[in-house]
Amino acid sequence: MEKKEKKLYTLLVYSENIAGLLNQITAVFTRRQLNIESLNVSASSISGIHKYTITAWSDEEQILLVTNQIEKKIDVIKADYYTDEQLFIREEGLFKLSTQAVMENPEISRIIRHADAHIVEVNPTFCAAMLNGRTEDITELYRKLQEYNCVLQYTRSGRIAITRNPIEEFSAFLDMQEQKGNNK
Repeated sequence: MEKKEKKLYTLLVYSENIAGLLNQITAVFTRRQLNIESLNVSASSISGIHKYTITAWSDEEQILLVTNQIEKKIDVIKADYYTDEQLFIREEGLFKLSTQAVMENPEISRIIRHADAHIVEVNPTFCAAMLNGRTEDITELYRKLQEYNCVLQYTRSGRIAITRNPIEEFSAFLDMQEQKGNNK
């Protein structure tokens, strides 16, 4: 049996802000035994509409099935899946570092500056650095800081993404739905 190529896909799901919808969406992944890598839910640029940004490793056939199942949910307005090349992607990485280690080793500060991260808090116990960027940039900074044994805590946000398409596909979809409604 031929093994299908898995890659990281990003689903963009639009809905009204309905209680329990997140549970319904994650249940689709659970039934297909797909692990969600990251999840971000926030208001979108359209009033009253929320945007779910979900990443998962899958093959295209399975991610298409998941996307279609999610889109069939009554409260979901639209769902699409994308590859990284089709999106502009960002995440935040937050690093809690030992102030003593940072003060004693100037190489740590150099690594932070070289990565384009920013120190956002300094106190006698810890300093916090933040990096906005792609997943691989954030994990690379974490790896480098770990070499100096100075990381007290580390976290990375869920992915946020917008399409690279010059036309906002969701807005175009809503316009088309409105035209259909007006033609009835």
